[in-house]
Amino acid sequence: MSGAGGLAWRALHALVRALLCLQRAIVAGPAHGGAARGRQRWRADGRALRKLPVHVGLVVTEEEPSYADMASLVVWCMAVGISYVSVYDHNGIFKRNNSRLMDEILKQQQELLGLDCSKYTVEFANQDKTGQVLNCQSTLKVLSPEDGKADIVKAAQNFCQLVAQQQRTHSDLDVNMLDNLLSSTNGFPDPDLVLKFGPVDSTLGFLPWHIRLTEIISLPSHLNISYEDFFSALHHYAACEQRWGK
Repeated sequence: MSGAGGLAWRALHALVRALLCLQRAIVAGPAHGGAARGRQRWRADGRALRKLPVHVGLVVTEEEPSYADMASLVVWCMAVGISYVSVYDHNGIFKRNNSRLMDEILKQQQELLGLDCSKYTVEFANQDKTGQVLNCQSTLKVLSPEDGKADIVKAAQNFCQLVAQQQRTHSDLDVNMLDNLLSSTNGFPDPDLVLKFGPVDSTLGFLPWHIRLTEIISLPSHLNISYEDFFSALHHYAACEQRWGK
């Protein structure tokens, strides 16, 4: 290519790049404005509720979980001020692929929270993800069936071993002791609310010990779920009078 031709090509290339940057800036403007309006709305929604759950379990009973839809639910939980979130599906797909879920949450944070995402920190509390922190003041656990009944069996075995070693007696076993022995929810309070997605009328092994006092709200599906559906469930929870077995 001649010197003049090469110069013309570089000039054309620079012009195309400039036009693309201008197009992205024009498109991004309304998007950032929409994200700001969304942030303001979500914060106001969280403050407007009579009570806000501290720990929400997101339980998928459907066969094909959606990473994008679950990430949206997690980010909405962050945005309204929920401190702890547990994600669960009965096939353990999310837990086996929690790096993929984390990447999707990062993406959703940027898209839904915009420039405000630096004010949010979500931590993956799973043992194999310790120390990995995303930029929402929420802690996230990704759970599978092995964290339910199997964790209770392991806790019972550990307690029996302590008794055999004369470090404990059988009379030491109470609710608090079992809570401390359960590794899957170490540092997490019991769920106040479980949002169960799908047609199955069961939580399919989600933390059976911890949800004895939990409010459970069923939704048809997590696929293509809207913020309005999510907030409607929170509003329903806030209006519930929990009698704690009385």
